[in-house]
Amino acid sequence: MKKTIIIIFAFILCLVGIQMVLAEDRIIHDGEFEFLRQQHGEKWDAEDKEVDQMLADIREKNGGKRPNILYILIDDVSFGQMGNRKLNYVMGIRTPQINTLAEEGMSLMRMYTEPSCTPTRAAMLTGRHPVRVGIKEVKVALVGEGLGADEVTIAEVLSEAGYQTAHIGKWHQGDIEQAYPHNQGFDYAAFPLHQQVQLSLMTDEAADAFRLIGFADKTQSNSFALDQKFKPSGLVTGVEATKGGLAREVDLKPGEKWTQKHYVEMNLRYQRQTLEQLEELAEGDAPFFLQYWPLWPLNFVNDQEQNESLNGGHFAEKLQRLDGMLGEVIDKVDELGIAENTFIVLMADNGLMHLYPSYTSGLNELVYRGGKTDHLEGGVRVDAFVRWPGVIEAGSAAGDIVHVSDLYTTFARLGQAKQYIPTDRIIDGIDQTALLLKGEHHGRRDYVYIYENEVLRSVVKQEFKMHVPPPGVPGAAAPVFNLYRDPREEQAFVGLPLWSGASFQDMIKRHMIMIAKYPHAKLGKGKPYEGIENLRPESKETVETFISWQPPQK
Repeated sequence: MKKTIIIIFAFILCLVGIQMVLAEDRIIHDGEFEFLRQQHGEKWDAEDKEVDQMLADIREKNGGKRPNILYILIDDVSFGQMGNRKLNYVMGIRTPQINTLAEEGMSLMRMYTEPSCTPTRAAMLTGRHPVRVGIKEVKVALVGEGLGADEVTIAEVLSEAGYQTAHIGKWHQGDIEQAYPHNQGFDYAAFPLHQQVQLSLMTDEAADAFRLIGFADKTQSNSFALDQKFKPSGLVTGVEATKGGLAREVDLKPGEKWTQKHYVEMNLRYQRQTLEQLEELAEGDAPFFLQYWPLWPLNFVNDQEQNESLNGGHFAEKLQRLDGMLGEVIDKVDELGIAENTFIVLMADNGLMHLYPSYTSGLNELVYRGGKTDHLEGGVRVDAFVRWPGVIEAGSAAGDIVHVSDLYTTFARLGQAKQYIPTDRIIDGIDQTALLLKGEHHGRRDYVYIYENEVLRSVVKQEFKMHVPPPGVPGAAAPVFNLYRDPREEQAFVGLPLWSGASFQDMIKRHMIMIAKYPHAKLGKGKPYEGIENLRPESKETVETFISWQPPQK
């Protein structure tokens, strides 16, 4: 009897222990991560104790203050086009400031993003595959859609933990009020309502440069045009706002026309505001999270009197200029005396915009095949560098797989904010703090699911990548590539799918089982431009035109 009681008591203690572990790690991850955790959980748990102690030691060194986080996301730059002095020579451009940042920190050599800018940003902000939050593609002009209010962004997570938050630059998460950054956790935001393609492309200057045909009346004459509202006009450009308040447009007055000059000034203003925010945030007692998402290098007009690069392409010129601007931002961190307690991430959001000829843009594939909108490596493999002096080993590199969604959980871990991550949905982002603090071979993912829109197009596992076959086609018939031997995905070897096809299909099954258990959320819907207090008459007319043909919302 006594022995039975002891056994029962031990069993109860075991259950309590399991429940305590679950309570500490309540985040719901995708099936593939849980599959890995079954194999490595004991090792990771022991490692996490080391990491917690390392973070505690860092906080003690910095007077008990948690680290500041500066996240810089650059648009449409392919792998190898920045941060590498030798490859700079190949491109005919110079990125000395980004090169220095890379040398002072760690280069993440297998950073994966989504194929285009809006999905990548959604993945970083929510820690979730964009298909899970309803954001599947890049949207242009008015759409009446955006990031839903129910999503919990990293800004909201860190705000709950006491961080000051600010966003400067491109946002591109929708044109409805609930999707604006100041309604998604940021204390202050300065951002364009739409992506910079419209801002740089829909101008007379772009028409004169033959980048835009038919938009400007002077580019052609069409006496058969009946619809006078076909061409988008009255778009809201840049706005500013604080948490809980209304936004205000700051670029155009009623009747004023958008020009390339306005676009240049917008870029320079975001640079100034980033520097101003750094100074203001550094003076406060709270740690801060600052996002700077520049609009350049995307630029369709060569507006410089003299090209400064050997390359001379209009994208390449702006990338070289942007390098100097980012150097100013990093130097400001150093000047303010906060470098040792500031974690900096600088990366691209996806590959180059290859829909526009490399001969004029100056950017090219360089290493990997493909670009923006592609599931190929050239679309989703990007340069990524992290710096944290005295914490991350200078001049280091890591070949571990990282996905942009991992920043969500990693930032939360650094900010002691994991308890604010929602536990009623799948979080795809994996905490990669161990990789940052302990170095290469301490990453916690060896896989990536790659979507184009809502279609699963590729699955990466270790050094292998399967291009997902259409429904009904067996896995043995799907092309599988060894990314070390064939980084451009040009020669599928028949021997690879014959042994890996079933394993890849099992990965997909695990993924789909979790989707069935936790269905995708719906995209936010609403009336465009609500929450902007000084809408111009032409913007109001544009909204009314848009509303007039929309089906009634259910």
